[in-house]
Amino acid sequence: MTHFHGSDSYVAPPELALAVNAAVTLARPLLVKGEPGTGKTQLAQEVARALDAPLFEWHVKSTSKAQHGLYEYDAVSRLRDSQLGDGRVQDIANYIVPGMLWRAFESERRAVLLIDEIDKADIEFPNDLLRELDRMEFYVYETQRLVRAQHRPVVFITSNNEKELPDAFLRRCFFHYIRFPDAETMERIVAVHHPGLKKTLLAEALAAFYRIREMPGLKKKPSTSELLDWIKLLVAEDVPPEALRADDAKAAVPPLYGALLKNEQDVHLFEQLVFLNRRAGRLS
Repeated sequence: MTHFHGSDSYVAPPELALAVNAAVTLARPLLVKGEPGTGKTQLAQEVARALDAPLFEWHVKSTSKAQHGLYEYDAVSRLRDSQLGDGRVQDIANYIVPGMLWRAFESERRAVLLIDEIDKADIEFPNDLLRELDRMEFYVYETQRLVRAQHRPVVFITSNNEKELPDAFLRRCFFHYIRFPDAETMERIVAVHHPGLKKTLLAEALAAFYRIREMPGLKKKPSTSELLDWIKLLVAEDVPPEALRADDAKAAVPPLYGALLKNEQDVHLFEQLVFLNRRAGRLS
């Protein structure tokens, strides 16, 4: 398998690319943490694309159980079919629905498996997957069949740090925290998505974006994905660069701020800080 260095649509800092390749070398899951919107989910998608590998995505919910990733027994369908006299009910295998781990294990080519937002589930969820991720096999009791991985998949596990993960689970992973991009890296990210963006607009947009992120007391800081959405709107509405400057007295908040600030408390806080800064400027 070739090494991952990023792609034409995903800017991977050297330390992130190194973590991906280290996890592949060690044959361990890569546990990726970071702020929402920093590209954790997209990382697995881009690695699969760069390596030309099939991708299996398991998006975890609060109701998810580890068993769902292996398989589910559809007893309701079997009961319905039995009432209709369907001959399929004689074979229970017809009602075993493979989960994403099963599908990744049986892939003819080495696959990429994404277990997305694992911290959304119950605290026991990660531990319930330890054996399967270690041995790359599991047993289907209903059909008395052992499912074993043909090729060990490259496993990505993302977390938003909503809850602590068990130590036994962490020991089996290679860990990487995606730091929020600095201005230079962010400029490269924006260039991937908006290659024809005028430099003056880019400079003012980035300055305004980081100015908002650095505000004390902000409940939700805008993310990379929200910056990209905001710039898309700025271009679509032909907003001039000067409208984004901090010394622009015409607006308390940036134009189209709804792409960046997502609750009224943050908008009110921003307006207050802008007012206080202007007042201090007039008094000085």
